[in-house]
Amino acid sequence: MTKAQELGKFAEDIAAEYLISLGWKVLARNFKNKHGELDIIAADVSSKPEELVIVEVRCRSVGKVQSPFDSIGPRKLRTLVQSSMEFINEIEWEGFWRIDMVGITMKSRDDPNDWELEHLRDITAGMNFLFS
Repeated sequence: MTKAQELGKFAEDIAAEYLISLGWKVLARNFKNKHGELDIIAADVSSKPEELVIVEVRCRSVGKVQSPFDSIGPRKLRTLVQSSMEFINEIEWEGFWRIDMVGITMKSRDDPNDWELEHLRDITAGMNFLFS
C-alpha cells in the first residue's frame, strides 16, 4: 500500500467513526461500479424520513495547496453522481438521498492524531440530476 493509500484509508476510518458517532449506520465502504468508487454509503437515521447518504472522503496534509473541499471539481462531482445513481437504482432505493463530503486535514506530519474534520452536507445541493 502506498503512503497516499494508507492516508486515504486512515481518513476513511476517521470519517466512518465520525458518522457512527452521529448515530448513522455505515452500510458499505469502497463500493465500486462502472462509474467509480463510493467511499462510504451510510443511512442518516436522524433524518425523518431516513436518508441514504453517499459520503466522499477527502484528506490533505497541512501545506498542500488545496483544501480537501477544493479538491473536488466538476468532473469528480459528475462521477460521484453517476456512481451514486447507479447504486441507488441497483438497490431500488425510493427515498431521499444526498451526497456529503467529509474533509480531513492532517495538521502535523509527525502526529497522526493531530487532524481536523469538516463535514459538508449535500454538496450537490440536491441537484444530482444536473450532473448525470
